[in-house]
Amino acid sequence: MIPRYTRPKMAEIWEPENKFRIWFEIEAHACDAQAALGVIPKDAAKAVWEKGRFEVDRIDAIERETRHDVIAFLTNLAEHVGPPARFVHQGMTSSDVLDTCLAVQLVQAADILLDDLDLVLAALKKRALEFKDTPCIGRSHGIHAEPTTFGLKLAGHYAAFRRARARMAQARKEVATCAISGAVGTFAHIDPKVEAHVAAKLGLVPEPISTQVIPRDRHAMYFATLGVIASSVEALATEIRHLQRTEVLEAEEYFAPGQKGSSAMPHKRNPVLTENLTGLARLVRSAVTPAMENVALWHERDISHSSVERGIGPDATVHLDFALVRLAGVVDKLVVYPENMARNLNRLSGLIHSQQVLLALTQAGMSREDAYAKVQGHAMAVWQGKGELLALLQADPEVTAHLSSDDLAALFDLKHHLKHVDTVFRRVFDDNGRVEAAA
Repeated sequence: MIPRYTRPKMAEIWEPENKFRIWFEIEAHACDAQAALGVIPKDAAKAVWEKGRFEVDRIDAIERETRHDVIAFLTNLAEHVGPPARFVHQGMTSSDVLDTCLAVQLVQAADILLDDLDLVLAALKKRALEFKDTPCIGRSHGIHAEPTTFGLKLAGHYAAFRRARARMAQARKEVATCAISGAVGTFAHIDPKVEAHVAAKLGLVPEPISTQVIPRDRHAMYFATLGVIASSVEALATEIRHLQRTEVLEAEEYFAPGQKGSSAMPHKRNPVLTENLTGLARLVRSAVTPAMENVALWHERDISHSSVERGIGPDATVHLDFALVRLAGVVDKLVVYPENMARNLNRLSGLIHSQQVLLALTQAGMSREDAYAKVQGHAMAVWQGKGELLALLQADPEVTAHLSSDDLAALFDLKHHLKHVDTVFRRVFDDNGRVEAAA
């Protein structure tokens, strides 16, 4: 994590203070359950809550000697609790603390990311409705294809982030499991009721079978979800970057008063925010493969996954948190140029209506092969600057034998392409959530 791309609330989840606080709660709740079962004295469990303290610096100092983080924590805790501390960690193993803590942290991170996704969705919905009926050119392979609306563009991204939110909620649910099952996960030295109690107190559910670690396919799914969401961030960022190109300029990032675009060229207004989002998406996705590789551990436990998760846990969640909030701001302040959209629609002298002419000719009796060849021939002439498509078609007797001049002119009406915009919007923004159901 670096401060430039870090929001404090997400960073706090991964600070040692929060981690050790969760460790303490795991141990203290386990003591309560053990006391209720008669395994340890109730006064001992009470003493843990009343006297339990820890100091990050002290834990670090002990760990430098013990080379074991959980033992260092327990030693520091015992310094405050006193003799009753001998009842702490009864029948537990380090992974019970580490894996359950990580589950809590990932849930905390997911809650922030879900809020971030709500910000993106709100911004996209507002702007999509604003430009629902604003015509612009749709492009395939980067080339002008047929008309669409800018609202439809944004609605498509809204639908993607609706799916992203559903996936994030599912990933949160899948990773929210607790393991207090002891060495190799057999509960040989601890009652499963302890696990159930700790899980309930921490807002988790017991892991059905945990060997000595929580199965890492859960975590792989979590980080894969972050990667997919990051790709949706990049998809929208890339669209905005293309639309901001000087030759297009249909939309651009807000350029604030006093902002500078280049150290050398005073005229520059660069898409720096969306370029940044593209880079952050790459960083988030870089966590996915290591998370997948963490699934295959040796037998009931090894710690090859540990160093990976210490890095990707904070980095992926922090970067995605920053990216989503930045994206919401970009969309909310996006500067849109409908007049440039209209100009670009007309750049190809009517070629964007070629399919409508093709279909009308087939309906009027011409074979599809002949109709395609006829329309394409005139279209290639337009590409070469030899006129406008409508005029060339109206001057072709083979075409006018099937369609009158007025019939042809009617085919060049933008309204034909936009007649189902309302239908699509109802599908996307239906409160019943049919977008997710269709996915």
